[in-house]
Amino acid sequence: MKIENATALVTGANRGIGRALVEALIDAGARKVYATARRIDSLDGVVALDRERVVPLQLDVTDRTMTSALPAQAPDVTLLINNAGILAFGSILDSPLEDIAREFDTNFYGKLLMARAFAPVIEKNGGGAIVNVLTVVALASMPGIAAYNASKAAAWSMTQSLRGTLAGKGIAVVSVFPGPVDTDMSAAIPVPKTPATEVARAIVD
Repeated sequence: MKIENATALVTGANRGIGRALVEALIDAGARKVYATARRIDSLDGVVALDRERVVPLQLDVTDRTMTSALPAQAPDVTLLINNAGILAFGSILDSPLEDIAREFDTNFYGKLLMARAFAPVIEKNGGGAIVNVLTVVALASMPGIAAYNASKAAAWSMTQSLRGTLAGKGIAVVSVFPGPVDTDMSAAIPVPKTPATEVARAIVD
């Protein structure tokens, strides 16, 4: 997958790793980057990175109507980066089931819905890649963020299935497993963290 002249779409692009990914893609020579977030006004600072190449789009990855309609707004995508995610604290026995369902809706189903929507688009455009931003705790769980672990582990399993399904269609499927990253989402976790800009550059590289 060559980033130069590619057209990318990044979910959850208004802050953290998502915002850093938009900047890294622009720096690497992407032709266009669609930056998505639930609130379109939260993307103002991201668009300011490059007003000619960054295109803001409103998207809630849990909304099936929005995800299925998005390819019509971004028909030239060759690289999809599924970055949007949420995290809640709690053990597997104590977390409200509503919280667990909410994390699966975003961290698992959101990635699946976007892959289903854009795999045909990427294939039609000559191939490219889908990148699912996961987490190291998809591989080795932390009990205090149980629903996050489980939803990301399910997304990892789905990603492997996706890779096999798309292998013959010219679409690479890539999983990313960051450790703790210095973002708003992980602010309450008192451990050493990697800057989001470093993670984004590694993903683009």
